[in-house]
Amino acid sequence: MLYELFKWLDASIEFPGAGAVAYISTRTGLAAVTSLIISLIIGRRIIAWLSNMQLKEVIRDDVGLDHHKVKAGTPSMGGVIILLAILIPSILFMKMDSIYAWLVVFVLAALGTVGFIDDYIKVVKKDKSGLAGRFKIVGQVVVGVVVGSVLYFHPDFADVNTLSTVPFLKNVNIDYAIFGEELGWLIYIPVAVFVITAVSNATNLTDGLDGLASGVSAICGFVFAIFAYVSGRTDLSTYLDIMYLPGAGELTIFCAALIGACMGFLWYNSNPASVFMGDTGSLALGGAFGALALMLHKELLLPFVCGVFFFETLSVIIQTTYFKYTKRKYGVGKRVFLMTPIHHHYEKKGWSEQKIVVRFWIITVMLGIISLLTLKIR
Repeated sequence: MLYELFKWLDASIEFPGAGAVAYISTRTGLAAVTSLIISLIIGRRIIAWLSNMQLKEVIRDDVGLDHHKVKAGTPSMGGVIILLAILIPSILFMKMDSIYAWLVVFVLAALGTVGFIDDYIKVVKKDKSGLAGRFKIVGQVVVGVVVGSVLYFHPDFADVNTLSTVPFLKNVNIDYAIFGEELGWLIYIPVAVFVITAVSNATNLTDGLDGLASGVSAICGFVFAIFAYVSGRTDLSTYLDIMYLPGAGELTIFCAALIGACMGFLWYNSNPASVFMGDTGSLALGGAFGALALMLHKELLLPFVCGVFFFETLSVIIQTTYFKYTKRKYGVGKRVFLMTPIHHHYEKKGWSEQKIVVRFWIITVMLGIISLLTLKIR
């Protein structure tokens, strides 16, 4: 929106500085700052409104962590802050004639809506179970089908729609069109559904400690921003010998808004948290990361870029599988971890919440650096 306005100002009246907005780097900086300011300013107002409306966190009695009971009464549904702080700058500063822009905005808004319904049932209807799992999955699957269909059938993606970059290998891509170009969607769309569903649920699982999901998300957003920027430039993509994706640079602006939103939200979400993001924020952020990975053809890098989300989910899978196996074989279920997701395991071992969160941030930074090294080490 503002891009078109400044473009007109530069062409019509040569308004000083208007031409700078044409550059992605300028709009990226503006989006990050705007997002941070929005989240800081409206965050306080939304938290106060949530408190006045008694829209507060419901702590389940079976969580097994007594010290978490002090969190009861903390306003939830704070993901609304994140959504507004991402969507407003993104729409303002991205070129909205770009399919990349519309697709990532759709994913964030759609899964944010699914999460909002879940949070609404929990905190307004006082139903601790929230939205039934099957309905949540249906929402994620629908979003995944839309993303997969657009990425496969839209003409802007025709040259690379079935390709996925293999990390650490030069000029090696997985081609989903093993049944031919006409039937490639039979594999690609289910892959898109899996990625969107898996990453959104993984982010949701990670949102269990003050500042954990928001801090990790900000770091992941930074990594994706770099991938988007270099993939959308002919000079950098040629120099690095990576897949050139015309128009993908607009995703850099979205990532910048995401970083600013998460950092602003962290101002209120750091321990002791004044607000929780709830499913409104976690499902939306996770879905956005899945969509970014698919659009940038980096879905095989997700276990690195979003490594903490990956290991949180893996811990739950290992725990559940091993418990069922031992119960079936020995009659008594056994556990690998003291509690899952794995951040609760470390709480049970006596680690402070702040120590766990900061160490998981450090792990995310290290995995992000490894991810970025794939641009050169191949």
